[in-house]
Amino acid sequence: MALGTAVAAPLTRAEALKALERPDTASRLAGIVRLAEIGRGADVDRLIDRLKDADPQVRALAAAATWQIWSRSGDAAIDKLFAHGVEQMQNADLPDALATFNAIVKRKPAFAEGWNKRATIHFLLGRNQESLKDCDEVLKRNPRHWGALSGAGQIHLQLGNPDRALDFFRRAVEVNPNLEGPAEMIPVLEELLREGRPNRT
Repeated sequence: MALGTAVAAPLTRAEALKALERPDTASRLAGIVRLAEIGRGADVDRLIDRLKDADPQVRALAAAATWQIWSRSGDAAIDKLFAHGVEQMQNADLPDALATFNAIVKRKPAFAEGWNKRATIHFLLGRNQESLKDCDEVLKRNPRHWGALSGAGQIHLQLGNPDRALDFFRRAVEVNPNLEGPAEMIPVLEELLREGRPNRT
């Protein structure tokens, strides 16, 4: 007996990438959702292009899909450990999370997101210099990682380096124009530096 309705096959990776360029929003959204599931690191630049899309939902989903791809190492054991570390962070078990991400960066140093999560933990623990070093490791592997760029900017702001903070915030917003915090800080820091006042932020 034939089925009354046919079930559409999931988009292939190639089809999802093509869908990103279609004029109708629904197709672009479908492509992004599929790439979040099966996309590779090589696809991220195409998703980052959609961060400047006219549709706000497309922009938001493109950012979320990019994070999902960044969070896949290509190694099932590392991905399982990564998920455990993220859960520890969510539960504010920072010392245990730090141990987990120490293990990840040791076992798979090419995995930029392992360094990024460790940078976040160092920041939360007040270890600004260690966090900056890890942000640098992220950016060596993934120069368009807006999370590491904006994080480094935030740390430099705390350290009283407005010129360095401004540079990192500008670079972050150039990649992802939807970052409200860095975008708001840019004109503040520009004015601060124009007037030559010491940074009191």
